[in-house]
Amino acid sequence: MPTVAEILDTMDYGPAPEDAGAVRDWLSGHAAGFGHFIGGGFTAPGDCFEVVNPATGEVLSRVSQGTPADIAAAVAAARAAQPTWAALSPHDRARHLYALARHVQKRARFLAVLETLDTGKPIRESRDIDIPLVARHFYHHAGWAAVLAEEFPDHRPHGVCGQIVPWNFPLLMLAWKVAPALATGNTVVLKPAELTPLTALAFAGIAREAGIPKGVLNIVTGDGATGAALVAAEVDKIAFTGSTEVGRDIRRATAGSGKALTLELGGKSPFIVFDDADLDAAVEGVVDAIWFNQGEVCCAGARLLVQEGVAGAFTARLRRRMETLRTGDPLDKSADMGAIVSPGQRDRIAALVAQGVAEGAELWQPGTIPAAGCYYPPTLLTGVAPASTVSQVEIFGPVATLTTFRTPDEAAALANNTAYGLAASIWSESIGQALEIATRVRAGVIWINATNLFDAGAPFGGMRESGFGREGGRPGMQAYLAPRGPRRKGRPRAEPSLPALSAAPMGAGTDTGIDRTAKLYVGGRQVRPDSGHGYGVTGPRGQLLGIAGLGNRKDIRNAVEAAARADGWSRASGHERAQVLYYLAENLGARAADLAGLLRAMTGGSAARASAEVEATLTRIFWYAGQADKIDGATHATRSRHITLTLPEPWGVMGLVCPTEAPLLGLLSLVLPAIAAGNRVVAVPSQTHPLAASELYQLLDTSDVPAGVVNLVTGPRDDLARTLAEHDEVAALWYVGPVEGGRMVQTASAGNLKATWVNRGRPIDWAGPEGQGAAFLRRATQIKTIWVPYGA
Repeated sequence: MPTVAEILDTMDYGPAPEDAGAVRDWLSGHAAGFGHFIGGGFTAPGDCFEVVNPATGEVLSRVSQGTPADIAAAVAAARAAQPTWAALSPHDRARHLYALARHVQKRARFLAVLETLDTGKPIRESRDIDIPLVARHFYHHAGWAAVLAEEFPDHRPHGVCGQIVPWNFPLLMLAWKVAPALATGNTVVLKPAELTPLTALAFAGIAREAGIPKGVLNIVTGDGATGAALVAAEVDKIAFTGSTEVGRDIRRATAGSGKALTLELGGKSPFIVFDDADLDAAVEGVVDAIWFNQGEVCCAGARLLVQEGVAGAFTARLRRRMETLRTGDPLDKSADMGAIVSPGQRDRIAALVAQGVAEGAELWQPGTIPAAGCYYPPTLLTGVAPASTVSQVEIFGPVATLTTFRTPDEAAALANNTAYGLAASIWSESIGQALEIATRVRAGVIWINATNLFDAGAPFGGMRESGFGREGGRPGMQAYLAPRGPRRKGRPRAEPSLPALSAAPMGAGTDTGIDRTAKLYVGGRQVRPDSGHGYGVTGPRGQLLGIAGLGNRKDIRNAVEAAARADGWSRASGHERAQVLYYLAENLGARAADLAGLLRAMTGGSAARASAEVEATLTRIFWYAGQADKIDGATHATRSRHITLTLPEPWGVMGLVCPTEAPLLGLLSLVLPAIAAGNRVVAVPSQTHPLAASELYQLLDTSDVPAGVVNLVTGPRDDLARTLAEHDEVAALWYVGPVEGGRMVQTASAGNLKATWVNRGRPIDWAGPEGQGAAFLRRATQIKTIWVPYGA
């Protein structure tokens, strides 16, 4: 036993263990194992697997392996309960969520200890971060439930939601998903992670105790096969948090199903330190960024990017701070880091670190770790090249890499040198510089002079291969709602098969005696298709009206490259974009009679109908011009002394596959919201009526639309759509066509996990309200959340 003088001399912490007696008593009460929670009660345990404490290797409990039959039973219970739950008054649903929040607070200590035993994370983090945030989410969404009708008019719940949560924040991720689902009138079937299911099962008991109606919340435990069964089940929405690889599998599995989908996936977040930063504060930020939860955090600031002038001083301070980190018993309130969740994960971390050293990195691992249990020390790798494996691969452990930069431009380029886009942390005493870099880093969440800040009122989610969709705040609620309207049951309307296109020489004559040959429009120029061929465009009586360019993969590639170069459009102000759109409307109005005549010749409709389509197109341009400078962000009520902003940002390059009908109005109904929001587009016009698009070439040229902002490639719709879906530079894709085409597009989009919007063969009245609106603008943007703390 050390003396007081020795303690003051060394300043070592003594042990401060948290009592786990109540949790162990609860586990002992389920010695036979846990069944699933379905229809308001627990089933008898089935075939079970062990749940292990990673800090000690002891078996905590046994839980049931869910089968497809278990998933089907849970979905049936949720389906039966959903109409009654959705029919509750907003006040009554709000009271249920409030009751969940209060019961979580009453069980806070129990849940914190159980979470620590199950995951290996330090009790201080479970107690002070995870469980308070769980309660916060239910409180926050109780408020949304109460004001749902006023805040989201003309919206309805999806129905039954399948939710799959990861092992790093089991209960917090449950709250992130369950709270908005229940607030919006959905019911839930949730699968917790195989490694860490215990707090979800405890929460099921709490929900029953709090009076949540039977079937509203269902929990089925199991491994990946259980999750796959849930994805395949008859649910209306899937929400998944986990690895990018599994996210791709889910995107493919849900393709063409009509299920709403949100994915919150992996990350490789940059932690940028400028030479004017408070270095001591930045060092503490690194501790929170990468050694919080043993680095098992999707948004962990794993890539340290430090300006050359302060790299030496920063590294020295960081190494000294690492020497004081305590890795040990997660139940010890003095521990900074606990145990890695499983031996398999620990071995993966060690293998990646070894690979990094083999590729030239310098390893720094101070301190000691317990000999028994599943531990890994805090690790710093310096001298890491941007292309190194450890710079590119998500390690998901307590490992930081350090790379230097010279200029802000280089910092932004290095930050974006990743397939991911979940989060970033920026450290600078110049708020102007920090905000400038924040707008240039492609990530869904940006923390300025801070890291790993979360709140139920702040949207969280990624860009690029970190997924799509947001959780938290208004966007998180929107993800669990659909526009109210008649539900269409049965098979969507079948679209007539598009004719196979036969190559024809460019410049061939027509039955009208007029040489109408439409090239492609790429990079602000009319260009011949790569094939050198076109295809005949016929009128309603079979007469040849003209030749349209027969685009192929190379033409799409060229168009995407042109769109990528036109990034100045995304940086232009909303007012500047509006001026261009107004000018486009003015020029289209001057050509209205000619356009109406062409539409009538192509479609065989009446003169009045053709004129109405042109007039509706003109009205639509004016509407989106008026919206261009009103695509606003918001501030959110989160923590005190923090400004939390959300900014709607354009995706970048969008692919648009346009409807066969309404060849002018349908095309511009997709192009206009996309470019009004700042995107650059590659559009595939109507395959059967492409000549209407060719009439836009001159209008675009004379309306000051910058080269590359709008690119038009005619040809076989679904072949070109597949190429767009597979292209990694295309960030989002809209497809109007049959179910099979939508399925193909969504399957192919899994490569870079681009966001897609398909109509699944549903007819759209392009001239009516469903042909324009806020939904188009919302789908044309992605939310970036920026946290800015202030004060001393």
